[in-house]
Amino acid sequence: MANARPVIDLSASTALPAAAAAVLAPLAGRRVAVAMSGGVDSSVVAALAASAGCDTVGITLQLYDQGTAARRPGACCAGADIRDARAVAQRLGIAHFVVDMESRFREAVIDNFVDAYAKGQTPVPCVECNRTVKFTDLINLARDLGAEALLTGHYVQRLDGPELHRGADPTKDQSYFLWTTTREQLDYLRFPLGGLEKTETRSLAQAHDLVVAAKPDSQDICFVPGGDYAAVVEKLRPELATPGDIVDSEGRVLGRHGGIHRFTVGQRRGLELGGQAEPLYVVGIDAAHNRVIAGPRRALAVAAVRLGGLNILGPTDGDLMVKVRSMAPLAPARLDGDIIRFAEPQYGVAPGQAAVAYVGDRLMAGGTMIETLSEN
Repeated sequence: MANARPVIDLSASTALPAAAAAVLAPLAGRRVAVAMSGGVDSSVVAALAASAGCDTVGITLQLYDQGTAARRPGACCAGADIRDARAVAQRLGIAHFVVDMESRFREAVIDNFVDAYAKGQTPVPCVECNRTVKFTDLINLARDLGAEALLTGHYVQRLDGPELHRGADPTKDQSYFLWTTTREQLDYLRFPLGGLEKTETRSLAQAHDLVVAAKPDSQDICFVPGGDYAAVVEKLRPELATPGDIVDSEGRVLGRHGGIHRFTVGQRRGLELGGQAEPLYVVGIDAAHNRVIAGPRRALAVAAVRLGGLNILGPTDGDLMVKVRSMAPLAPARLDGDIIRFAEPQYGVAPGQAAVAYVGDRLMAGGTMIETLSEN
């Protein structure tokens, strides 16, 4: 095309940051696949891999309908983002493939997301996407293309072992969402941005003259326009918008709600219960009877949680630090079989979310919280 920019001269690019070079140097001259979402992070990974002398192939997954999301800032894996990924690949002079995974994503991620809310849980769709589409299906695609490793733009660190560690930038660390990663997958995965600050990544995007250098970061729930997850749930399961009672722990009716999917444990806003002696929070969701249970903050105290789908990546027989939400502070705990026992009560612990255990920066285990226990 007459107006197309020339392929970037990688020999003139800025030097690889030391942390990224340590990841990419062993792969020089070998074929690697890069998961390219169309965002700045994965685009920089592709640029760094090409600069390091890797035979780089970009793979972009089309995951959901391209209507609203294709034009919405902060989306990913839809129309506009696919075009951005293609433009970056052309700029770098690397091969690029777009793979239609809409049906798989709908089945593995969106349907499970909606089903969780129907059960009164609070899901983490990014975890399910990483477990299925990205780190199962995408790895298989990369292998089919002859790649010796799959590179992603996640802010996590893979150390020899292999071990999974938190990203060097604490404000961007994504390890909480990768607790389902297996040792076999870690053998194949590489995370060149794990040792970088986000500001460094932005600078690298500018240095490589990538069209996405100033593009906003994608939001966690990529398929939810404007963050209105309730609208997505109601579109697929309209019966969940059935009004029901808000009750206290004794079953006394305090008010009404417009659907249990609009509430999560620990929530205060939206209850709209006036005239109470003390502030009330959502302390439970009774999906079988379409009821939201409200109570004082002390009723939120959780001493332990039972985990489902427990994934062990390292020793867990000692003291651990555990996250019960992606933005929650680390809390001291111990793992007893499939139960996490906290040293101090935790608040706002919602079934369906993940509990992820660390020793230092290393991720040791994780699981979905399926039951909360008020006593150790």
